[in-house]
Amino acid sequence: MSLIDIQTIAKRTILLEAKSVEHLTQYIDDQFEEIVRLMAACKGKIVISGIGKSALIAQKIVATLNSTGTPSAFLHAAEAIHGDLGIVQPGDIVLMISKSGESPEIKLLLPLIRNFGNTVIAMTGNLQSFLATHSDHILNTSVAQEACPNNLAPTTSTTAQLAMGDALAVCLIENNGFTSDDFAKFHPGGTLGKRLYLKVSDLLARNVLPRVEMDADLKDIIITITKFRMGATAVIKDNAICGIITDGDLRRMLQKGENLAAVKAADIMSGNPKCIEEDQLAVSALDLMRKNDVSQLLVTRNKVYIGVLHLHDLVREGII
Repeated sequence: MSLIDIQTIAKRTILLEAKSVEHLTQYIDDQFEEIVRLMAACKGKIVISGIGKSALIAQKIVATLNSTGTPSAFLHAAEAIHGDLGIVQPGDIVLMISKSGESPEIKLLLPLIRNFGNTVIAMTGNLQSFLATHSDHILNTSVAQEACPNNLAPTTSTTAQLAMGDALAVCLIENNGFTSDDFAKFHPGGTLGKRLYLKVSDLLARNVLPRVEMDADLKDIIITITKFRMGATAVIKDNAICGIITDGDLRRMLQKGENLAAVKAADIMSGNPKCIEEDQLAVSALDLMRKNDVSQLLVTRNKVYIGVLHLHDLVREGII
């Protein structure tokens, strides 16, 4: 195949899958709404089952639901009849995924679950299938064709299943009032979690409080900045923040060629320094730094100076 053929095939595949997802909007109806409300009111968990590629989609939907506040569990349709069926408990809702709705494993499993008395939801592309006709509710994921040239390998059909699962999850998020704070509880690790829960106070080094008085001379300023290694020091008068002096302020002062012996902190400080309260999110500090093109922020507790936050602190924690 030439490069042009490869690009054409890839684009055709993407367009077919995009069309299959767009086509799903006509299946979002009163029955879909009822399914969302049933899931939201479920006192147990959502058990999602499938076989083959549909089983992989089921696992992804389970992961999404669990991470957004809807307790869920995956049940492999083949393993269910060899002991795993015990995962289904009274009060659970069972969602079964199958493009054809006629897979032998699904046809064997479905009557067993119905005997338990659980509500069964079918996600299928065949509304006349065994699965569809023996379920309480149906999520239609019909597609016109697979992207596979033989119309066999699950491609557009699994994309449609995935999109329908995401639609369920997002509706449940909205219905349950699931917030970013809730999300952080389930994602404490990695950069994502840190951006959602890490606060400025978590990044402050202990006993690092660079400060000089308004009348401090150049020697005291340099010693303070060097000692605390934050690239800056606060300028204080009567315990109130008056300004900040950074490495950059020192370099600019030297370039002006001023009388160094006469220089005081008040002469070279930047007034109205950018400050942030310690209980703010670290990502908010990053936004403030970017907005004002600064590398340091003075941190306060009830407007009282308690330390310096440096851009490097955010880099070290993976916020950037």
